Amino acid sequence: MTERAMSEHLREGNRQSLQGYTPQHFGWAQHGDVGLITLNRPERKNPLTFESYAELRDLFRRLSYVDEVRAIVVQGAGDNFCSGGDVHEIIGPLTTMSMPDLLAFTRMTGDLVKAMRACPQPVIAAIDGVCAGAGAIMAMASDLRVGTARSKTAFLFTRVGLAGCDMGACSILPRIVGQGRASDLLYSGRSLGGEEGLSWGFMNRLVAPERLLPEALEWAQQIAGGPAFAHAMTKKMLHQEWAMGVDEAIESEAQAQAICMMTQDFHRAYHAFVAKQRPEFQGD
Repeated sequence: MTERAMSEHLREGNRQSLQGYTPQHFGWAQHGDVGLITLNRPERKNPLTFESYAELRDLFRRLSYVDEVRAIVVQGAGDNFCSGGDVHEIIGPLTTMSMPDLLAFTRMTGDLVKAMRACPQPVIAAIDGVCAGAGAIMAMASDLRVGTARSKTAFLFTRVGLAGCDMGACSILPRIVGQGRASDLLYSGRSLGGEEGLSWGFMNRLVAPERLLPEALEWAQQIAGGPAFAHAMTKKMLHQEWAMGVDEAIESEAQAQAICMMTQDFHRAYHAFVAKQRPEFQGD
C-alpha cells in the first residue's frame, strides 16, 4: 500500500506503524492492509481477561494513528468466537472488589467499545459458535458481522444477576435490531441463532463454517481497497449522527462530503471514470 502523504511535522507523533507488533493476550496478523485479531484461548471458548480487555482497548486506540491497516477482522480460535469474561479470572475476582475498583473495571470494558467505534478502520466480526457476554458486545461494537448458522449470540448478563446495560448494549443494540428485539435479548439473555440473527439484521451475512474467515478477509480486503479517508468519515458519521436531528445530520454530512471532495482519492476516482479504468485509492 502506498503510504499516505503527510507533512513530516505532523507525521512525527501522529502516525504509528504496527510492524513487529506482538500482543501478549491475543493473536495479531496482517494480511496486506487488513489486520486480523484472533481471540486465542480455544480450550475455554476464547474468554476475555483483565489483561486482554486492556490490550484490545490499547490496540484499537492505537489504530487511530495507523495508516498501513485499512480494515480489521476479529475472530475466535477454534469453533467459537468468545464466551465473554473468564469466570475464574474475571467473574470470581469481581465478587471481592471494592466499588471504586468495580467502576474502574466497568469503565475499562466500556473503553474497549469506545475504542472500536472511534478507530477509523471498519471492523468485521467473524462469528462462529459461542458469542456471549463481552464477546457479544465486541460483535455488536463491530461495524459488520459475518456468521454461521451454528453461531449463538447471547447478551447473558441478566443470567449472572447483572443488568443488560453493559458496555453500551442499551444504546447500540437497539440501533442494529430495533428496540423490541434488543429488549428481548437483554431481558432474557437467550441465544440468538445464526439464521434468526440474519433475519433480524444482527448478522450481515451467513456462510458455512469453513468459509467464515475467507469470507471475512475477502470482505475486509474489498473495503480496504476503497477510499480509506472516506470510509473513516462514513464510520464517524454513522456514529455521531445517532445523537443528531435530521437537519443537523444533513448539515454535518454536507461538511463531511465537502471535506472528502478535497481528497486525492476523489480526483483519482473521477479521472479513472473518465478513462474507463478502476481507481486505485491511496487513502489521501
